[in-house]
Amino acid sequence: MSLDILIAALIAVESGGRDTAIGDGGRAIGPLQIHKSVVQDVNRLTGASYQWNRMTNRAEAISVCKAYLTHYGKGKSTEAQARIWNGGPAGNRKSATLPYWSKVTKQLNKEVKP
Repeated sequence: MSLDILIAALIAVESGGRDTAIGDGGRAIGPLQIHKSVVQDVNRLTGASYQWNRMTNRAEAISVCKAYLTHYGKGKSTEAQARIWNGGPAGNRKSATLPYWSKVTKQLNKEVKP
């Protein structure tokens, strides 16, 4: 499955498609509900200079998500990548991310029709 399709599903699950969504007590913003630590991590890994307060910009949020999942999810399944997005670099090994994967699966089934 393409990363673009996964990210579309993540956006639906994370924010219902709302670019200005704010969650997790104000600590996560944008369509992908990105935390400051994710932006800092992507900047460290890629040498980019993304700013957390710009994560309500869908294109920038998607770029950060792609960089994060390309690094931590390289060679991993769609399930592992989704769970990493939800639970951090080792999220695919955390049982707490299984309900999140269930939500993403339901969304993927809506988006990827036979």
